[in-house]
Amino acid sequence: MRLRIITPLLVVVDEEVLAVRAEDESGSFGILPGHADFLTSLAISVVGWKLPDGARRYCAVRRGMLSISGAAVAVATREAIAGDDLATLDATVLKRFRADIEQERSERFESIQLQLNAIRRIVSQLGANSRGRFA
Repeated sequence: MRLRIITPLLVVVDEEVLAVRAEDESGSFGILPGHADFLTSLAISVVGWKLPDGARRYCAVRRGMLSISGAAVAVATREAIAGDDLATLDATVLKRFRADIEQERSERFESIQLQLNAIRRIVSQLGANSRGRFA
């Protein structure tokens, strides 16, 4: 099988593999040669694979889409960091990915609050200027 892990800016992994392990919202799953075509949304997790020489490699992904088509396994993700040490990826990188997601949520919430406050002020000013009448 051919595994490709791609971000918008970089092909992080492109190699022949014997097996792949990944995780979506329903849990962890494995992919062997001959697997049925498949499409799923990945969680923040570590994708692992076994090379023909028996070595194992890993790549932390910040969510993404995994597709299987024939003998090709493709992962498209916003951010991916490959490495040989599962413990480091799991402890350090995934922790940072999760913190980044929380920061984005917080920033999005603050932005929505600012927008709502601006709308309230505009409506308040329109109401005061028209003495309660709307066109």
